[in-house]
Amino acid sequence: MAHNNQQRKRIRQDAKRYAANSGARSRVSTFIKKFETALKSGDTTEIATTFKSAMSELAKASQAGSLNRHAASRKVSRLAARIKAASASK
Repeated sequence: MAHNNQQRKRIRQDAKRYAANSGARSRVSTFIKKFETALKSGDTTEIATTFKSAMSELAKASQAGSLNRHAASRKVSRLAARIKAASASK
């Protein structure tokens, strides 16, 4: 247990940041799952809209610091590659 005020404050701040960051990461994974289901359905308009929303959510998480900017960029790139592969296979 923390013994001084600075340590107590740090514990409170860490808990608050952890909640915000885990919520943002969860939101990103939800949007990526929506994209994956759209990709399986094959509807091009739905794929485009879910890709755009997933890309936006990744950018927001990156901007907020919940997700590393390089990790966000890598995830967007991989999603785009999946779209390209799916369109090439048709």
